Amino acid sequence: MTNARLTIFGLFAAAATLLVAAPARAAEDNAPLVLAQGADCYAIGQRVAAQMGGQLAAANAENQGGQIVCRIVVLIPGGNGERPRREEVVVPAR
Repeated sequence: MTNARLTIFGLFAAAATLLVAAPARAAEDNAPLVLAQGADCYAIGQRVAAQMGGQLAAANAENQGGQIVCRIVVLIPGGNGERPRREEVVVPAR
């Protein structure tokens, strides 16, 4: 009876370890790719914001029809004390 309990406990412990470790390992494998795309989009976003005369609010990589694009959000200062205007631009990731 004791061996059966230990075996069942061991199986549950092994399964729990796999369930916890598998997503973490998958995230680690994908992390450099996602970070690299995010870093490229951030740099592109900085350039776009400077060209538009605004401040970069967000830069995210997306897949649109098999192409990687950057969705850039720029805040452009409003005139006469108005709120900043939010502009969203989608550009190809280079």
